[in-house]
Amino acid sequence: MSKRVALTGNEAGAEALKDVNPDVATVFPITPQTELMHRFSSFVHDGVVDTELVHVESEHSAQSACFGSAAAGARTVTATSSQGLMLMAEVCAITASTRLPVVMPVVNRAISAPINIHCDHSDSMFCRDAGWIQIYSEDSQEAYDNIIQAFRIGEHKDVLLPVMVCMDGFITSHTMEALEVIGPEAARAFVGEYDPAFSLLDPETRISIGLLHMADTYFECKRQQIAAMDAARQVILDVGRDYGEISGRSYGHIEEYKLDDAEVAILALGSTCGTAKDAADRARERGIKAGVIKLRTFRPFPGDLLAETIKRVGAVGVMDRSISFGLQGGPVFAETRSFVNDPTVPLISYVYGIGGRDINATEIESIFDELSDARKSGSVGEVFRFIGLRE
Repeated sequence: MSKRVALTGNEAGAEALKDVNPDVATVFPITPQTELMHRFSSFVHDGVVDTELVHVESEHSAQSACFGSAAAGARTVTATSSQGLMLMAEVCAITASTRLPVVMPVVNRAISAPINIHCDHSDSMFCRDAGWIQIYSEDSQEAYDNIIQAFRIGEHKDVLLPVMVCMDGFITSHTMEALEVIGPEAARAFVGEYDPAFSLLDPETRISIGLLHMADTYFECKRQQIAAMDAARQVILDVGRDYGEISGRSYGHIEEYKLDDAEVAILALGSTCGTAKDAADRARERGIKAGVIKLRTFRPFPGDLLAETIKRVGAVGVMDRSISFGLQGGPVFAETRSFVNDPTVPLISYVYGIGGRDINATEIESIFDELSDARKSGSVGEVFRFIGLRE
């Protein structure tokens, strides 16, 4: 039975894990993720779930324990942020390449140096080519919903890939919001009993994991990962539709906001999409037909779908909360531009919010103004721009 509750993003993430009841959870604290696994640990110790809780000495150990647990056939979870994800990176790549569907909430935080505990997307974007599916959440509701869906997506026999469910540190993780939870009965029925593709503990089917692959086989392993990520595109849509049938909230790769007649639009990830929607409403009051494209899945990247959507709009600003050093623009912009090759569609990169710097609706309104000018003049000008930077 679904119910309406007030939870922070971290609490919503823990609630989702509780409702699924995974077999194994490896835990290690790091700001701003700590409260997520701390709350889930309380569910374990109170007997609300029967998850095996593994306390480890580092994030590298956390992901290593996930690897062993998932290889043994257990439904496995962990969570982290920032430098923790950096320390996990080696094993993250190994986990994906071994096709182990671990689920990991990532509470986004800037990576050092200098040390910073606030939100940007540099941590998850650092791992964008590690082979994990990446799903971004606008708010606590989506953090809860996305984590539950992540199990069905990653464990699908055509996919078998680990999944990062990202939420913005502090902005989402520590802000209390009203949301609807579907509860353990519905969540466990939705994800189903875990049927692992293989298990090191199965005496009837003996397997080896971690073998050396030389040039005559390694390439083929990577090709299988590519096929799995491609298969995930449709699986994400199917799971999002099925989840909508039990919750009333359906999900896809993107969400459109007021695009039917939009002449300019923002493309963004995470909590900024909510601010961008407010800015679009305000811009429309001034006569600018503004809209928002919310990108939910960054991996697999829905390039063809984005290209079709963007071409319906006169001009688009791509907002990145991370930097690709040496490129003109952030990673979302770079990938989007690789699919949008129409010179008649102005596409501008906006890097913002690095290290947790605030972005407000007025600043995003100014982006709509610039996009409107570019559309009317047919001249983009400087393609790579910053918002909120003190030069």
